[in-house]
This record gives sequence, structure tokens and C-alpha cells, in this order.
Amino acid sequence: MTPNAASGPSRRSFLASTAVATAAVAGGVPLLSACGGSDGGSRDGTTSGKDAEKLLPAYVAAGVVTPDIPSRNGSAVGFTGKLDLADLKTSVPEKLGKGGRVTVMSPFWGSPPKEDNAYYRAMNDLIGVDVAWQNQDGNTYDQKLGAVLASSEVPDVVVVPGWNMTGRIPSAVIGKFADLGPHLSGDAVKEYPNLAAIPTDAWRRSIFGDRLRGLPMPSSYVTGIVPLYRRDVFEKEGYEVPRSCDEFMALAKDATSAKAKRWACLDMKWTAFNAFGVLSGNEKSLGWNEVDGKLVYRIETDAYLEALEWTRKLFAAGVVHPDARLGKSNAADPGPKFAAGEFLVYNQDSSQWWSRTAEQATQNPEFEIWGMDVFGHDGGAPTLWAQNPASIFAFVSKKASESVIRDVLAVANVTAAPYGTKEYMATNYGVEGTHYTVKDGVPTKTDQGNIDVMNAFVMVASPAATIAHPDFPEVARGRVEWQQRMGAVTKKPAFYGMQITEPARYTNLANDFEQLEDDVVRGRKKIGDMQQAVADWKSKGGDKLRDWYRKILDENGSAAG
Repeated sequence: MTPNAASGPSRRSFLASTAVATAAVAGGVPLLSACGGSDGGSRDGTTSGKDAEKLLPAYVAAGVVTPDIPSRNGSAVGFTGKLDLADLKTSVPEKLGKGGRVTVMSPFWGSPPKEDNAYYRAMNDLIGVDVAWQNQDGNTYDQKLGAVLASSEVPDVVVVPGWNMTGRIPSAVIGKFADLGPHLSGDAVKEYPNLAAIPTDAWRRSIFGDRLRGLPMPSSYVTGIVPLYRRDVFEKEGYEVPRSCDEFMALAKDATSAKAKRWACLDMKWTAFNAFGVLSGNEKSLGWNEVDGKLVYRIETDAYLEALEWTRKLFAAGVVHPDARLGKSNAADPGPKFAAGEFLVYNQDSSQWWSRTAEQATQNPEFEIWGMDVFGHDGGAPTLWAQNPASIFAFVSKKASESVIRDVLAVANVTAAPYGTKEYMATNYGVEGTHYTVKDGVPTKTDQGNIDVMNAFVMVASPAATIAHPDFPEVARGRVEWQQRMGAVTKKPAFYGMQITEPARYTNLANDFEQLEDDVVRGRKKIGDMQQAVADWKSKGGDKLRDWYRKILDENGSAAG
């Protein structure tokens, strides 16, 4: 976790990394051939409507802290004030843990800290539970996950990111993990107030196999991909923020000078998808929507091909930085060359709005990064598509005793505490003086904090999506208000919010499309190659998968709105 990040970016930025997501999906699935087990829940499909309503926890808004910027149009809540440790609220007045031991397996990016470190000890004492961490390399997590779920030895808690829900892993989730409904459904959740304040949509995503099994990490449903640009350079050069694809192309040509070692942008494929209104590719079920009574997948649409063609034209015009021509999407760290002015625009997770600002604050005071509103390809308002409201889940082993389940929920009730509470600071920053210091209302991680307080406890459960940067409050406001503006033009596709488990035979059907997209926009393949790939997708199972989704839609209704 990086210093001064008082909210989600540092723990969520890895979610938006193409490199991490690609590595996570790459292999390990065959290890689960022996997974499963008897369970009353179905192995594929979804649970929605009245069936889901019976399973959902009651929602009770947190009244402990009031955000400076409330959620609107699906945005995160925002905090813009300085942090006063003396004014922190208490959201868990007494320990709910009973002193038991709980083992947790979770993905970890970086070097895991020592097991008996000051952060883990302080959190265990705060919660009243002895949590033992089995941190696993996040880049190869799918392999470890497959092996563990195929075995008879499953830790008490296992964290599963949405990108690992491939192959037989969803079936294993249903077969291996406990029904938390008796402890959380309806009014039962009120025993855990911070869990009761998690938005209902995030809980709906936590239903697997007709049971409430997951503890969610909520997120805003507004797209996290922002066209980030050098506002200081734009102002100096007199550039206008583009409002259409044609305006972007004209700006890109004007701003590019290979001789001066400046290019307009990196690969803008993700922004192109948003500008042309292409359905989401983040999760398979979100790629489907009903058009004129027919279910259509994102790769079948004219908008998909048009977005790729426009991105290809950017590459062909020579306005894209050479690094992006060589690489795959935007996998490499763009920070240093962006700061050096080698390119002026790139699209990435909005957390980089803050992280780039913080990186350059002292060494490059004129540097200013800002988020460009997504433009409609033709100059009108764009049509954006909602992301799912939770994509990382913690599950409790079906073999866990009643006392272990209660201890896990005690952990989750602390880690889901809202910003502005003592529990949030403990979870995200550790121990004052040891892991962080506060100067002028801004918490800053110490070297020890950057070692110990990494992505561990935050993976068990989280509060509603929150953005807070006491060091750069204008960035916090900018990010939230960007989400609010983009949320106003965001629609929900047919299967929004549903936790859908596809039959295993369709799992790898669309695996090659991301690489083909990158080849097309770089001119290594042609649009015709993509059209042929779509035809092959249909004949090899896409049309049958459409029929399968059609049945789900007919049985459960559409979430579109």
C-alpha cells in the first residue's frame, strides 16, 4: 500500500491491472477436476428475484460517519477534509471475536510481511481473533487456488477474486464453502452493523448456488477506466479537451512530434469501447444485453468493431507512443514517461489520478493530471455500461465450526468499517507511530507500514466504495464528481448484479479475444480476422451460450435500467 492513500486505490488498483488479471486467468483450472461435493444449490445459473431477496441481509446505512460528498449516480462516497485522529469514530464498540484461530488464504502482490508482525498483532487484538495468514503470490494465485480447492484441506477462509472464477472454480465455491445466510440474511446481519451497511447490490453478487456464501469487497458500478491527461500541458499549449473521436484524433495529430519525442497517447482501446458504447468486457455476464428482443454479446456488435477500427487508426497515424506499439495494452507502468511528457493521455484505473499526483508533488510541482470525461464517439453523450458492484469475495469453509464462522464475521465487521473510524485506520494504516504518522491532517506510511500493512485484512470485507485523499482533497473531489457525471450516462445491462456461473464447457470460449483485439489495433491482424473469430465463436458454442443466457433471462427477468 502506498503512503497517503486513505481509501480504495491501493487495495483496488491491482484489480484494474491487465497484467495481473491476465496472469490470474492464465491457467490452473484443470486441477479442479475433482472439486465439488453435495450441496442443495445449483451448479450453474443464477439466483435473483424473490429467491435472492430472501437471502439478502437487511440494509442499514452507517450513521457513524457522514461523507463530505455523498454517493450519486452510483459513485463512491467522498471525503475531502483533513484527518483528525482525535475525532475518529468508533464503529465496533466491543470485541465480537471469541479468541479463536482463523486461517485465511488470500492473494498477495509483493513480498508478504513476517507472520508475527505488529500490524497483524494489533488487528488480532482489536478484533479478538487470532488470524493466521496464508498469503499466496497474486500473479499465480489461480494455480494455488485450484490445488487447494481440489484437496480436502481448505483453510477457514479463502479469498477469490472475480477474475479467478473460471473453469470449475465456481462449482468448487458452491461445493466447498459455507452458507452464511443463517448469520447474515435479513435482520440477522444487524449483529454486525458494518456488514449491514454494505450496499445490497454487493450482497446480491455474493450469492452462489442459491446460498449467501461470499463476503464482498464493494465497488462503484461506474466504469473505473478514466482517460487521464496532463492538464498542465493542455493549458500551456492551449489544447481543448476533446468531445468526440474526431476531435481526439485532431488533437492527437497536433500534439504528436516524434522528433520532439512526444506522442499524444498510449493504447486508447478501453476509452474507445466506452466512447462507442460497447458492453463491458470485465465480466462475461456483463457482455450480454437484450437488443430488439434478441440477446447480443459485445463482440457481435457494430460498436465493438468500430471502437477497434478507431483505435487502429490512432496507431496507424503514429500518434501512439512506441512503447504501446510494442506492448500488450497498457501493461507497463506508464508513470515515468507520462511525467516526462512523452505522451499526454492514457486510460487506466482512476486510482492513478491520485497516485501520479502524489508521485510528482515534490519533484515536479507544475505537473497536473486530471480525468477527461468520456466522450461519445460522435460528440454526443456516451452510453456507458455498469460494472458489477462487487468482484472480490471471501468465503468460509463448509467444514468451519459455528465458532469459527462467528469469528470470521467479527473480522469482517471490523474490516468493513467506514472511513473516519478507528477501525478503518487500523485496517488500512496499522498502528500510529509504527506504521504511519499524521502531519497536518495527512497520514503517511512509514517504511515499516509499507512492509506490514499490505493487502491482507482489507481482502476479507470492505465498506461501501470510498474515495478520500486528505493530502490532495481536490483529487478526491475530482474523482468522485467524475464518477457522478459518468454515472448519469451509465446503464445497467440485462444481467447486472447477478452472480452467474456459466457451464464449464463455455469457460474458455472467448479467451483469445483480448489478444486478438490488441493485434487488430496494432495492425498485426485485420478487422476481417476479428469478424471471422466472432463467426467461429458463434459456431463453437456462442449461439448455444446465448440460448443458455436466454433461459436465465426468461426465468429471472432483466436487471437493465
